[in-house]
Amino acid sequence: MQKFKKLIPLGAALLPFIASAQTTINSIIGVIQNIVNLLIPLAMAVAFLVFLYGIIKFVTAGGDEEKRKTAKNLIIYGLIGLFVMVAVWGLVGVLASTFGVTTGGTTTMPTI
Repeated sequence: MQKFKKLIPLGAALLPFIASAQTTINSIIGVIQNIVNLLIPLAMAVAFLVFLYGIIKFVTAGGDEEKRKTAKNLIIYGLIGLFVMVAVWGLVGVLASTFGVTTGGTTTMPTI
């Protein structure tokens, strides 16, 4: 019991931070959404360029099976990259709307 009595002042000191945890979580999600909104289009462009580069390598490979295999891998990696980027972008959007976060990190109260 003595150990718990020593923790009461610490808990009382941290109470304002605990009370504002919802706002903090929403602002953190807003910041993450802003970062993702900046990075995802760049990553999608890189994945698209890898896909196009793979297509060009495949067309110019001729009869060389090793070059065609490398080109097929580039095409597959480009498509997987595009799929992952779109999925991440959608996931961040769903999480932001679930927690009531708008772009810019401002918070809104979810409607019930």
